[in-house]
Amino acid sequence: MEADLLLRAVDLGYRIGDRLILDGVGFELRRAQITTIIGPNGAGKSTLTSIVNGLLRDYSGVVERAPDLRIGYLPQRVYVNTLMPLTVARLMQLTRRASAAEIRAALARTGVEELRARQVNSLSAGELKRVLLARTTLGAPDLLVLDEPTAGVDITGEAQMYELIGDLRDELDCGVLLVSHDLHLVMSRTDQVLCLNRHLCCSGKPESVSRHPEYLALFGEQAAAAIAIYAHEHDHVHDVAGRPEGHSHD
Repeated sequence: MEADLLLRAVDLGYRIGDRLILDGVGFELRRAQITTIIGPNGAGKSTLTSIVNGLLRDYSGVVERAPDLRIGYLPQRVYVNTLMPLTVARLMQLTRRASAAEIRAALARTGVEELRARQVNSLSAGELKRVLLARTTLGAPDLLVLDEPTAGVDITGEAQMYELIGDLRDELDCGVLLVSHDLHLVMSRTDQVLCLNRHLCCSGKPESVSRHPEYLALFGEQAAAAIAIYAHEHDHVHDVAGRPEGHSHD
């Protein structure tokens, strides 16, 4: 595989009984690149992240991973028993080994080092998200897989979280696969968009995806206008695949 290529998916399919969840999905994830999966409810976004993580095995198609690929995963929902005494430091150590110094460094990356002795059940939604995000950075991951990382966080916290994710990508030199509904907030930090509705409707840079007919059919002109403010300035025009018009492929 190429040096910066972390994962390649080819013709992925997944079914539960007669219900088709994913059909013919293909994409690549690269180091130092943020890829955002968007799509309506029931589009297969969380299923796709579970395949990337290796949590689902009974899919069709091929997933090629870089040798010894290390993944940090933040699921959409994390259940914490509020009746059980559990400090932040202890939560960071559940299911993975980490020294006190590694835990402090991870919490410092997300700005919550001072919370390490706090009880988890005393944290706000935003604080807990930052702790869980810090936990994904333990072990120097090559790829962060984040499923709705701002769920339950207010609008100010959402913007800060997406900025933080971009900073982590830069600091760790890792790839990021992100599932989000917050199109107007996340697009400014996204390098590649996968628009999913069981199949891959379209993919590419945010400004090209926002003008793709299938994207417009799913989200409408208003959503396209909301992310258009993040389009970069240039002196050429892209086609719907994101290529400059008139560009030669010879």
